[in-house]
Amino acid sequence: MTENPIFWGRPRSGRSAWLAIAVSSVFWAGPASAVEPGDWQAIAAESRAHFEALIRIDTSNPPGNETAVVDYLQRALAAEGIPSQRYALEADRANIVARIAGNGSKEPILIMGHTDVVGVQPENWSVEPFGAIERDGYIYGRGTLDDKDTVTAGLMTMLLLKRVGMALDRDVIFLAEAGEEGTTQVGVDFMVREHWDAIAAEYCLAEGGGAVARDGDVRFMAVATTEKFPMRVRLLARGTAGHGSVPRIDNAVAALAAAVARLHDWETPLRFNATTRTYFDRLATISDADEAARYRALFDPAAQLQIERYLAEHEPQHYSLLRTSVVPTMMSAGFRRNVIPSEAEATFDIRALPDEDAAAFYAEISRVVDNPDVEVIPEPVYRPASLPSRIDNEMFATIEQVTERLYPGAVTLPTMLTGATDMAQVRAKGTQCYGLGPVREESDIASGGGAHGDDERIQTTSLPGLVQFLWYAVTEIAATQ
Repeated sequence: MTENPIFWGRPRSGRSAWLAIAVSSVFWAGPASAVEPGDWQAIAAESRAHFEALIRIDTSNPPGNETAVVDYLQRALAAEGIPSQRYALEADRANIVARIAGNGSKEPILIMGHTDVVGVQPENWSVEPFGAIERDGYIYGRGTLDDKDTVTAGLMTMLLLKRVGMALDRDVIFLAEAGEEGTTQVGVDFMVREHWDAIAAEYCLAEGGGAVARDGDVRFMAVATTEKFPMRVRLLARGTAGHGSVPRIDNAVAALAAAVARLHDWETPLRFNATTRTYFDRLATISDADEAARYRALFDPAAQLQIERYLAEHEPQHYSLLRTSVVPTMMSAGFRRNVIPSEAEATFDIRALPDEDAAAFYAEISRVVDNPDVEVIPEPVYRPASLPSRIDNEMFATIEQVTERLYPGAVTLPTMLTGATDMAQVRAKGTQCYGLGPVREESDIASGGGAHGDDERIQTTSLPGLVQFLWYAVTEIAATQ
């Protein structure tokens, strides 16, 4: 997943009473109707063993090598008598699907996690990136947050369902897919295009959200219900080449610089959707007075401009949630300091709101640039746009219920990701998708060590909590009542 840190204002302290999974392995009480799968302390130890084994398998993408993880998962599932099927467009980049059948009275639920990770620069890490090293209450390693924690939780859910022998109204499907980090053609694209019948579901639970705590106090559970989609473009400016001592009106570098400045200064329209409207409305309820007033003022057209300026400076993540963002990321021009080049190029990373019309937006970019010597060249859109998943259905209500039970007083915030995940392709097929994740401290989110960063790490207490949350969410909605 593209790094998508969850930012917030400064909510009031002490609102919820988080019952931490401490060193003594005290676990949360589940929902009143929940079936407990066994000794949570033993489950935590088993979860960690699988997690560390997965972290130690280097699946850096490129090249991926996700089949090594599939081999591990297939052995773990087979040991419990759970059949699985691998699907591979490329032999070294397999996907795996396992299914525990229900009675078919309701549509399936899909648990999804990706097995590849982004690469590392080992010299910038304080530990071996694929060592699963524990230090100071954290497990360090590439993939600890993105996304082998989710893969582990999905695996454990399947193992526990089999052991309990729970009667299910829904099939529970587990998909561990390859290639999420930029090569989706071997993973979710392949599965959706060629093997949709193997994973088709009413609901999907995957990565992208998580509980946010301050000093051990969980304040809210962010649940990803939608995401922006990438729409990258290149600007290519053309002019007449010549000697640097002779100025030219049609200087390609100058034309490109002006075009970049125009797009950088362009403020695209503010637009809410069901997710972001609910997000800011609920966020205001757990924020201090000044911040609450700002978030509520976003819904007042007369106050929006002033609030947007504040967010752009102080809360850029929130600013991005309000619009399609247009950000210059690369520029290239020339090869000698005394030669005027004939071409100059810039790349923009555009993250579009779910309802954005790509063709119309590209046309608007050309209008803003307003220079016939600068060509706007769109790159292919590799993640589809899709409407936000609903927050008024059984699945979201179940997530809210589990959140309240495990983190009393915490608020469930439907969230739009500014990054991209494989939920986009599944959601575009009509499946209602929800991104979950482990507990993270505000201080950790703000200070680094997150997904895609150096020294990526997860709190040792957070993985068992994610396993527990996923177990309750799945069984509450899938078990025969």
